Amino acid sequence: MRTIGPNDTVGYGIIGCGVIAPWHAGPLKEHVQGARLVACCDEVPEKARQFAEKFGIPKVYTRMDELIADPEIDAVSVCLPSGMHADTVIQASNAGKHAMTEKPMDITLLKIDEMIRVTRQNGTRLGVIFQRRTSPLWQKVRETVQSRKLGKMVLGDAYLKYYRSQEYYDSGAWRGTWALDGGGALMNQGVHLVDILQWVMGGVDTLFSFADHLARDIEVEDTTVSAIRFKNGAFGTLEGTTSVIGSAEWETDVDGNVNVTKWGGMDHRLEFHGDRGTIMVDGEKIVKWVVPGVPEPDLTGGDGSAASDPRAIGMRGHIIQLQDFLDAIREGRDPMVTGEDGRPAVEIILSIYQSARTGQPVRLPLTVG
Repeated sequence: MRTIGPNDTVGYGIIGCGVIAPWHAGPLKEHVQGARLVACCDEVPEKARQFAEKFGIPKVYTRMDELIADPEIDAVSVCLPSGMHADTVIQASNAGKHAMTEKPMDITLLKIDEMIRVTRQNGTRLGVIFQRRTSPLWQKVRETVQSRKLGKMVLGDAYLKYYRSQEYYDSGAWRGTWALDGGGALMNQGVHLVDILQWVMGGVDTLFSFADHLARDIEVEDTTVSAIRFKNGAFGTLEGTTSVIGSAEWETDVDGNVNVTKWGGMDHRLEFHGDRGTIMVDGEKIVKWVVPGVPEPDLTGGDGSAASDPRAIGMRGHIIQLQDFLDAIREGRDPMVTGEDGRPAVEIILSIYQSARTGQPVRLPLTVG
């Protein structure tokens, strides 16, 4: 592993050139200070070549091990299917490379714990993309709840009513599978807000859930509902779907037949209720702020909504996290979202799946192994 000082440039590689990869390449190319994009990799040669041309990346690989072995590369972003994250991070760490992985960290706690252990042992930095944690809105909500300005917490609810078409799931062989997606509406689309819910409320103690695929022809869930007891004693509800219609565009032909041209989901909504106040956030906007003695802040989130389209999010949060990750490498410290920070959201989702399978409540922590 190359020793990197505070003023050194970090050679950077991107592994996986799919939908989310531009949210790493764009910031690294245009906004993040101290990074030099060296290479990208995808097993589909044409995809890798087109991605490299678009972002001016000089080296193109189709084998991950070759990119990781490149001596010019100090750090990588892992933009692969979820079930490949841990193995990739571990391989990179064993080669002395730092790694930023997309959410979720991986799809099993066993692999997540191994990637945390290996990176700690090797002294390489591990970051996890949870970009909503960078938002001043969510930071303010968390600080208000954690400082007990709402009093004793009573309820913490998240309603994640998204939409994904059958065509979306059919667009990649890994989508909607247990082996590589690791789950559906929660593990892929809902994990960001599962993280925010537990981050604000302070962790989950027990939950009871239903989960199944009610609308899409997939292995995993497109609809879930859970009753939760948090560690602070409050109760809560978590609904996560990719099966809900929140908007539609259509045309009517001369015979009166309706042809829908576009379906859409709904913005997420999170609610936090204490015995002295309430905060409600719809999408990335505060819609109710009843906090005695604390004026409503003039804040909105900056990354948009992926309720209907995963490409609809902005890049602000990725820019902040990637800059912090580069700074953490050069300063020899942990990044703002570590592996330990990224783990709880996956544990909650896996607990929901276990409860749905068994028909029984599940108390955290889960047994690993």
